[in-house]
Amino acid sequence: MIDFRSDTVTQPTEQMRRAMANAPVGDDVYGDDPTVEFLQTSAAEKLGSEAALFCTSGTQANLLALMSHCGRGDEYICGLKAHNFKYEQGGAAVLGSIQPQPVVNQSDGTLALADVEAAIKPDDIHFARTRMVSVENTIGGQPIAMDYWPQISQLCHTHQLKLHMDGARLYNAAVKLNVDIRDITRHVDTFTLCLSKGLAAPVGSLLLGSKEFIKTATRIRKMLGGGWRQAGILAAGAQIALDEMPKRLHEDHELAEYLALRLEEVEQLEVDRERLQTNILYAHCRLGKARELEAFLKQRDILIFGAQPIRFVTHLDVNRNSVDQLVAAIKEFYR
Repeated sequence: MIDFRSDTVTQPTEQMRRAMANAPVGDDVYGDDPTVEFLQTSAAEKLGSEAALFCTSGTQANLLALMSHCGRGDEYICGLKAHNFKYEQGGAAVLGSIQPQPVVNQSDGTLALADVEAAIKPDDIHFARTRMVSVENTIGGQPIAMDYWPQISQLCHTHQLKLHMDGARLYNAAVKLNVDIRDITRHVDTFTLCLSKGLAAPVGSLLLGSKEFIKTATRIRKMLGGGWRQAGILAAGAQIALDEMPKRLHEDHELAEYLALRLEEVEQLEVDRERLQTNILYAHCRLGKARELEAFLKQRDILIFGAQPIRFVTHLDVNRNSVDQLVAAIKEFYR
């Protein structure tokens, strides 16, 4: 099966599988798992933070950040397209009693500073208390430009707000912009990093911030049922994802460019070149047959999401031959 639906479908490498099979483990709820402890310590150092917490998913890590920064009846500002607003079942409101205040994402994925400032509530008993701003990087595959971070950071500092970054594909942004990842993270108070997307770990995300923040987040994680026992088996794979896999992300970006070139051969598809920055490519089906195309490709062991626009994601487990098979099948469908 050739799968272009997401980079979440990547399989762990043989190196990861061997490390997981032989990982020294302990009870992580008691802080006794050496493999988890090493992952968290090394991640904090590598990513430029005081401390880190290994979480089951990016959704959990984002929720922990929101619940650590905000109390019941508080509010956070985010983008209308933000994952932690649109795709996480309203967890902040449901489980944290935290009100989201979305603003429109600009074409580059940022939140306009004027929009953020206008959304901050005055100190008035009629309003929820604004506590933090959340910005996603990358968003829709687009990395946030480096000059944006000191601006949004200064705005948050001026208004005594925390700045959180949903960095699910943060390494994709760093690779695309050709910067040290710490040059991005130094501008935010807290951030997440997903290890099970392009980095190919089987499970897990990291939440990073100050030691006091991670202490709070760890307590909340336990309350939410996120305390786990011999999690070193998973952390061993995550460690290799963190240490080795960022080195190959440029391959996914290059493959997405090749995919765009090939899809442009199909006149029934309109490739969105402007949004192609990393490993995520969008194409509009001019005939409105995206769902029919999805079903047709599935019969040929090729998976896509037949939404409009169609999103194609390149990753470790697809290559140029996969792209060629995809394009050949698409041409067959439109013949």
